[in-house]
Amino acid sequence: MSKFSRRQILIFFAGGAGAVVLGDKLLNGIANSAEAKTAPLSFTPVRLPHPLPIYQQQKNFLPTKIGEGEVVNASADIKLTSYNVLDDVVVPPEYERYVIVSWGDRVFPNKDDYFGYNNDFTAFIPVGKTNDVGYLWVNHEYISFPFSTLVVEDSSDLKGLPDAFESVIGWALPSTRNIEVEGEFLYNQGGSIVRISRQNASKRFVVVKNDKNRRIHGLSGLGINRQRNDNYKNLTAWGNRNHQKGDQNYLIGTGPAATQVFNLSSDELGNKIIGTAFNCSGGKTPWGTVLSGEENFQSTVTEAVKANGTQTSYTDKTIGKNFGLVGEKYGWIVEIDPTNPKFRPRKHTWLGRFRHENVAVRVEKGKKLVAYLGDDRRGGHTWKFISASTILSPTSKSNSKLWENGTLYVARYNPDGTGKWIPLLLTTATNPIAPTVLSSVEFAALQKAQKEGLLPLPRRKEIAGQSEDGGIFKCDRTNEAKALPDYQNKKLSDFYSSQGAVLSDAFLAANLVGGTPTARPEDIEIHPTTKEVFIAYTDGAPGSDGYPDSRIFQVAKLSTDANATQQSGGLYKIIEDSADGTGLTFKWRRFAQGGEAGSVNGAGFANVDNLVFDNRANVWGVTDMSTGTHNGFDVGAEGKQTKIDHTTSGNVSDFTGIFGNNWLFFIPTSGANAGHVIPFAHGPVRCEMTGPSFVGNTLIISVQHPGEDCPINDGTMLSRNIELLDLNGSTFNQTRSLPRGSSWPSNISKADGGKDESTGVPRPSVIGIHPKNSRTSF
Repeated sequence: MSKFSRRQILIFFAGGAGAVVLGDKLLNGIANSAEAKTAPLSFTPVRLPHPLPIYQQQKNFLPTKIGEGEVVNASADIKLTSYNVLDDVVVPPEYERYVIVSWGDRVFPNKDDYFGYNNDFTAFIPVGKTNDVGYLWVNHEYISFPFSTLVVEDSSDLKGLPDAFESVIGWALPSTRNIEVEGEFLYNQGGSIVRISRQNASKRFVVVKNDKNRRIHGLSGLGINRQRNDNYKNLTAWGNRNHQKGDQNYLIGTGPAATQVFNLSSDELGNKIIGTAFNCSGGKTPWGTVLSGEENFQSTVTEAVKANGTQTSYTDKTIGKNFGLVGEKYGWIVEIDPTNPKFRPRKHTWLGRFRHENVAVRVEKGKKLVAYLGDDRRGGHTWKFISASTILSPTSKSNSKLWENGTLYVARYNPDGTGKWIPLLLTTATNPIAPTVLSSVEFAALQKAQKEGLLPLPRRKEIAGQSEDGGIFKCDRTNEAKALPDYQNKKLSDFYSSQGAVLSDAFLAANLVGGTPTARPEDIEIHPTTKEVFIAYTDGAPGSDGYPDSRIFQVAKLSTDANATQQSGGLYKIIEDSADGTGLTFKWRRFAQGGEAGSVNGAGFANVDNLVFDNRANVWGVTDMSTGTHNGFDVGAEGKQTKIDHTTSGNVSDFTGIFGNNWLFFIPTSGANAGHVIPFAHGPVRCEMTGPSFVGNTLIISVQHPGEDCPINDGTMLSRNIELLDLNGSTFNQTRSLPRGSSWPSNISKADGGKDESTGVPRPSVIGIHPKNSRTSF
């Protein structure tokens, strides 16, 4: 169901059933409008390969070439029997897109420093009273091919193909993996700070030289290794270039883990931390700092910890072991002040150690600081932090101290639409949700459950027959009856030696106290007026990390009916029972279920990720479909077709192939199009569009990993028949064609930041999108 009733829209976006009687007046009041008018769309929706109801009612823009397209009239029959996927950021004809900064750009005082890879979250901190000049923070999440062939595993068919590093950076990496190679991998993560300014003539943002432009990366502060007494004492650089020499720009921790865990760390560096990496999404504070979330750290450093919160050991064949990075110091929310280089970035441990996607803050004078966070893993949790002290002034830099003392809570969703916040304290009782309960809906429908309803719990000696301490015990349907009683009716203090240790193992501790495993919370945003908490759950499929509660989330396609409900995440919200958000009970609602518009309950998108509200409280969102499913082709040089058969049931993750490239959508909350999912843009081949930020009438957004894990575009085209659902739930076939890899943005015009090279090197980039008519706004 991609079109929602007026009542559903009002209740969901405007804050409750009482909003229905106020109608458009309430919704337009959100936009500070004096009149209850319904404005038409300011753009022509971009035509995607799959059917959406908006195409039956609105003219739409069908891209035909780079920078070109045709406007198609609305029609009752919107099936496209063929579709050519373009390797570009396609925007409506009323708008234009341009590159602001790209991987490898030399925009820093040190001539060897360069803009990092796989940009994600963006945050703009203005300088002065306008949005024309300011500092842009950009996360760099991870590296992937074609960054370097050395990223590729030996079994990949990409081995030996050309990569991008030398042509972009200007010098070649060593031919085999060593300290310099892996150091460069970490250097390309973390974040970049650049000053940008809007040009008077074009109204486009450009990077300007500034002594505050700087990198904070995965090896910032590596020079402190010389303070160690172990074998890493002499590992203070990863090469001879200026940017490769270890500096003293280390980070610090705050809160319980900083004093109760880091003092026990085997690096003997105490509260000093080398670098930040794996930076996915984040948040921004009213006092001008940025919060960056460390997400998928588990393959680089050790995630598993002992009862005291320190890593179980270094993990062999990891970069973390090679550089002596202890796992317990990664997986936190990091606070940075882009305008103040003297502010030492800090990891706030009261916000918990898990795979952080983002953080949304609620800041009100005289109230406590409240923050909402998501753990982006299968079976990860939804969280809330409440500070111990109150806010005196929302814009005071002193508010950063509020992160240093408070309480972290995990959400428990009840099937009846209610919920509660459970504190992660040593005194909290343990009460895990049984795997048979978590998987009950799927099991009832299919007589089996993926991963046997897996619920990871902390491993402890002599608990559930275990012979060692630390790491994970996998509780599931097969061992639940025997093992689960050993974890029930205790306290967290029976499993952890300190509050800091609890926070260092927050994911497992949350499972232990009965927090609800969820469907990968990718983004959380607070409604600007109602203060309700909007959550993008990107994918309900279970995995090796856990099993989302099937009573709350769609974990699989539970029927062989072609149009049965699909599992592709959804848009939810939390309504706090307390006015200031500090209470411990709430209600929850689901607004949109992911999946094709022709499926039961399908909203017409898959894997919703980052969300952002515009100044009228309309919702904008991006999708995060797995690179290996895009357009029905797996990654690699072969272009192997994935299976899309609508008569199958169970885990149907490959169905996301029908949606094409990742894209950006708009959901109006008022007017004639309220509730429609309206495509605004789609990204280049194999990319993810991430980190949208509105800065005046410009949308700043990252284009991450174009051409990921595929050959650099050499002109090779892929084509296949792909099965889609029409809006009536019946299937039809479409011929889908696309480049095997990407050349974006090299393939766009020089005027827009490209090189006019149709088969050039792809580069992750941050772009601006703004209306061609400067009087138009989003």
